[in-house]
Amino acid sequence: MLLDKLKDYTLILASSSPRRQQFLRELRLDFQVRIKEIEEHYPPELCREEIPLYIARSKAVPFLKELRNKEVLITADTLIWFEGEAIGKPRDYADALATLTAFSGKTHEVITAVCLTMKDKQKIFCDTTEVTFAPLTSEMINYYLTNYHPFDKAGSYGIQEWIGAVGITQIKGSYNNVVGFPTYLFYRELMDMIEN
Repeated sequence: MLLDKLKDYTLILASSSPRRQQFLRELRLDFQVRIKEIEEHYPPELCREEIPLYIARSKAVPFLKELRNKEVLITADTLIWFEGEAIGKPRDYADALATLTAFSGKTHEVITAVCLTMKDKQKIFCDTTEVTFAPLTSEMINYYLTNYHPFDKAGSYGIQEWIGAVGITQIKGSYNNVVGFPTYLFYRELMDMIEN
């Protein structure tokens, strides 16, 4: 069991996301939260999974000099890829409205990258899930944005919220990945890192 193997380790989650913190709690993992702000920029030539992989790795850099033995730093980034473009968090209400209107009746990819960093090694991996929206009316979109304020979420929505219940017709891949953390892949990769 992973829990037994981790008893001498300290997990550090470098994320203020309540969803990622909840997933680690659901996995029964003890962890600390440490936050260091970084600019989430990436080279313009990157596309699809290259972008969150780059950002997840970049989020680990400010911690590298202070990591101690048997500390495992967890950094992550979620991106939406839609019709050849990266869709991040919305700038404002109008941007969120435009994004959800564009998603209406179409499929996009949700890509979450996770970087596990120790003093002497690092693992980085990602998972991709396809999400399909039913046609959404402007009334549905405005109701959701007004009542749920999803302005801190990539793609301007949370699948676990009202819009997911009434607007998403299909997902292919991990549901948790769409929420923001590929728990199955994370659990497997963390165990592999501790054992090797």
